Amino acid sequence: MFPKFDFVGFDQYVRLFSNDRWHIAVHNMVIFGGLYMVLGTLLGLLLAIFIDQRIRAEGFFRTVYLYPMALSFVVTGVIWQWMLNPSLGIEKLLHDWGFVEAKFRWLVDPEWAIYTVVIAGVWQVTGFVMAIFLAGLRGVDTEILKAARVDGASPWKTYTRIIIPALRPAFMTVLVVEGNLAIKSYDLVIALTKGGPGISTELPSTFMYSTTFNRNDLALGASSAVIMLMTVAAIVIPYLYMELKDDKR
Repeated sequence: MFPKFDFVGFDQYVRLFSNDRWHIAVHNMVIFGGLYMVLGTLLGLLLAIFIDQRIRAEGFFRTVYLYPMALSFVVTGVIWQWMLNPSLGIEKLLHDWGFVEAKFRWLVDPEWAIYTVVIAGVWQVTGFVMAIFLAGLRGVDTEILKAARVDGASPWKTYTRIIIPALRPAFMTVLVVEGNLAIKSYDLVIALTKGGPGISTELPSTFMYSTTFNRNDLALGASSAVIMLMTVAAIVIPYLYMELKDDKR
């Protein structure tokens, strides 16, 4: 009941990295964070390129793609929980259409449950990424693009050699934001899977909360929070350094 103020050095970090549940959380973070950043960036870029073609009803499509970002992660998690639930969502819909052998049970399969979190997360962040890339695309110097067309550059080469390299600041912003969102993802996981089945979708954020507040192990929870803070700092500090370096130029 009473705290002990004895300095223990790095003992809590030794305990943390000896904890099998923490290893599972880190492993899941590598899967979730990697796919979340790669798929979110790729899909956002493709949508931005699509809308940048001056299509009709551009405002409508921008609104539709951005709408998921207006939702909280809790709402997103609940929506996808309904859609991926075998008795309510996609699987039941396929059965109602006559595909009685169809199965889509990722939500209740420990090996695939983490990918349902990826699906929900990518669905929400893609529109935000699209908006950043679209702003970058609209900022590319049109004179350079006209010169490329005069020189006979194909659309593929124009994008790969001129436009996409010009989006480097946008890429940096996107990756930093996505990295922070991935590391801090808690409400999405809790609303979608509650860390289950079992602990198959445990992330560092859910590990920190459950360890601190459910098991009252404040020392271990605090050490996991410090590791998360250091990870976020490792992403943000290089970005800030590069931005300040560019401003000085």
